[in-house]
Amino acid sequence: MKTVWPIPAIVILQFLSVPSLAEWETATAESQQVDATVLDAFHEELAFGKFGNIDGMAVIRNGYLLYEQNYEVDYDTQFAGMANSPGMYQYHDSNWHPWYDHGELHTIQSISKSVTSALIGIAIGRGEIPSTDVEVMPYFDEYKSAAPDPRRDAITLRHLLMMTAGIDWDESSNAYTDSANSAAAMEASDEWVQFVLDQPMRAAPGEEFEYNSGITMLISHVLMKATGMQADEFAIAHLFGPLGIDDFYWKKTPTGLVDTEGGLYLKPLDLAKIGQLYLQDGAWDGERLLPEGWVDSTMTDTVAVPDWVARYGYQWWLLPYEGGNRQWAYTGLGYGGQRLLVVPEYDLVAVFTGWNIDDIPALDAVMALERLLQAVR
Repeated sequence: MKTVWPIPAIVILQFLSVPSLAEWETATAESQQVDATVLDAFHEELAFGKFGNIDGMAVIRNGYLLYEQNYEVDYDTQFAGMANSPGMYQYHDSNWHPWYDHGELHTIQSISKSVTSALIGIAIGRGEIPSTDVEVMPYFDEYKSAAPDPRRDAITLRHLLMMTAGIDWDESSNAYTDSANSAAAMEASDEWVQFVLDQPMRAAPGEEFEYNSGITMLISHVLMKATGMQADEFAIAHLFGPLGIDDFYWKKTPTGLVDTEGGLYLKPLDLAKIGQLYLQDGAWDGERLLPEGWVDSTMTDTVAVPDWVARYGYQWWLLPYEGGNRQWAYTGLGYGGQRLLVVPEYDLVAVFTGWNIDDIPALDAVMALERLLQAVR
């Protein structure tokens, strides 16, 4: 989905810690009506490298961890000598990608957007943001755009969440390592929010979908202004803490704004907790974290994605599948092969992590979903 580009300014890494809660309970695949032989066959293909650099796979059903595999990939050797400069935005720097400092925290790239959407839902539930219909430009009263346009004033939070703000943006025609890529240009700038607001309007808000990582940086700013807390601080208090996510890294831009478009690092099984929370309609251990109706709105207030089978909700992708009743899986997708698949119909959550850049194709999420569902009885 997205990548980032080395920036000339110093970017501050933020380490945060919250109290640890219970880990996943385990069960056999067969006890939860999942065919382990089907998962084993998929695992063997992943281990063989058929689908590129995959370093982790986990499958959860009915709240139980049924299947977990980790794969050793020598990223140090693979990317040796390729980093033209070290740092968190140099994707060949194996101190940062895909694991932070060779530890347990894995970049989730653009699944950061889906986590950010959850934070917005929480803020709305707490009354700190009126609704998704609120116009967002009043939150940017300290900024002036280099491309004034009255259509910009009509952008609502819903438009931002659904990537339908109408801002002229292109992060698909050129590689993320090309300065012509809008996301790369933003990330090479000193002020990311200003960069996004300086882009001209291409369409009226709500008229068309355009995947735009800069939009999620606008959401980061809205969250900060509305709550008085940065996204990482808000997450500790209202999301990560209750979920028992006890450590993470979240990058910040040169101005100190949390990089919600792709800067979050989590342990893969902690990422699965985000999926389980959505599967459980926003409730966790008897506590409602997301407001009632938020998950449904996130997944039903959607827009068609041009030239693909997916739809797009509130910073989540919806992928189709056959053979079921609901036929849409809630999906977080991140550059390099980060995949979070949530299938409420089958009480199923799966996480895949890896690092497929340059000419290495990432794991096809639709294919992975199909393979998983073949195992469900």
